Amino acid sequence: MEYSDIIIIGGGAAGMMAAAGAAKVFAGSGDNTQAQPGRKVTVLEKMPRPGRKIMITGKGKCNITNTRPWNDFSAHIHPKPNPLKAAFYNFSTADTIGFFNDNGLETVIERGERVFPASHLAKDVVDTLVRAVSASGATVRTGCTVSSVSVSRDICIPGKEAERSMFNIRCEDGKEFTCRKLIIATGGLSYPGTGSTGDGYRWAQDFGHTIKRCFPSLTALVPEGYKNFSVRGSQPEGGRGTDGNTPLKGHTDRSLPLSETGASLAGNQLKNVSLTLFTDGTPVQEEFGDLDFTDGGIEGAIGFKVSRKCVNTIINGSKAAVSIDLKPAVDITALDKRIATLWQEIAADPRSRGKSYNDRFRVLLGKLLPATLVQGFRRCNQNIDHKTLAARLKNWKMNICGFVGYERCVITAGGVSTDEITAKTMESRLCQGLYFAGEILDLDGDTGGYNLQTAFSTGMLAGESAAKSILK
Repeated sequence: MEYSDIIIIGGGAAGMMAAAGAAKVFAGSGDNTQAQPGRKVTVLEKMPRPGRKIMITGKGKCNITNTRPWNDFSAHIHPKPNPLKAAFYNFSTADTIGFFNDNGLETVIERGERVFPASHLAKDVVDTLVRAVSASGATVRTGCTVSSVSVSRDICIPGKEAERSMFNIRCEDGKEFTCRKLIIATGGLSYPGTGSTGDGYRWAQDFGHTIKRCFPSLTALVPEGYKNFSVRGSQPEGGRGTDGNTPLKGHTDRSLPLSETGASLAGNQLKNVSLTLFTDGTPVQEEFGDLDFTDGGIEGAIGFKVSRKCVNTIINGSKAAVSIDLKPAVDITALDKRIATLWQEIAADPRSRGKSYNDRFRVLLGKLLPATLVQGFRRCNQNIDHKTLAARLKNWKMNICGFVGYERCVITAGGVSTDEITAKTMESRLCQGLYFAGEILDLDGDTGGYNLQTAFSTGMLAGESAAKSILK
């Protein structure tokens, strides 16, 4: 049995930052603490190398954080931001940027206050974290798949003082570890191929914690008629709930083939459009920005922003729909006049002689829409003419029948209830010496660097708090 003062399960963004934070305190560089030689911090990571999910963040470019101050930043955290506030102020966005810069990674700030590595390579972010953790004195053990976690009372380790409680960790390969403080940073359920398979939820429940219902967020929304549902395969892992057995209502496997309509829309990227989400016919959220049609469905910045509420709507059994305003900068009256003028110009053009109404209408659409979108728009809006076109351009309605699950969602919503966590330390209120950090918590953010910053902030606070508790 191998002893460490602190063990962190999970070598992702939160876990590695927790290791760096704990080792910093033991080194005597935090809050006037004196150096504590011989203190041991160990990260147990199941994958062959740490930071696997970071590698695919931001399509491989890795949006590290967002420079917005707390009052603006907090508006992008769900379901409630207050549990994150202490962690954010302890390790802010400026601290995150400073951490990476100090460890050799140059960063740049781009549109939307988003921070990226100057190289735009997620690999460089992972390498920097690994280098920082190693330099701090912490140890990362890869290929360690934890199978069970338990707590023992009144255990005495040779050469160490008697403890009121110790945590025992057993791995699938038979290795056993024990520690005074345990930090669970195993992530959620999204992208299970990176190692996020929900193990931490089970251990949290074993310690008496409540798991708020988990569901995919920042994911593709599937409009009716977008996928070929006549082709069905087995329900993948991404279509299961937290317990691994209950199917997620509305889950649509991303690998399901596109219908003709989906194929005609996929690949289109719309700039500066407005997207409104409806729940049972009532508008509940409106976003402005960029939208993408992909092989999964509706994505892009504003598609992701409404996905959390949309997925929740579908899971709850309500009807979800979206409306796209393709011309948000123009009111419908002005747009109608513009279309009427274009229609007259097309009719007067010698090239229109002998052409059918459909041919002329296609020319009209080409003047108002990207060429690649015309066919898909017509497939979705078959009963329109030049007189009703303005209304449809301002209100392209799509019923949403499903969503892509954990196999390709960016983040898992839900998780360990923050009501059972001390926000100032990230320590469990139910089990002394147990801490949580990162995606496993019931904290998730919008796209734009909010989720990684949440992981870094909660990880740093958990690591520092665990180490300081030992030094008391």
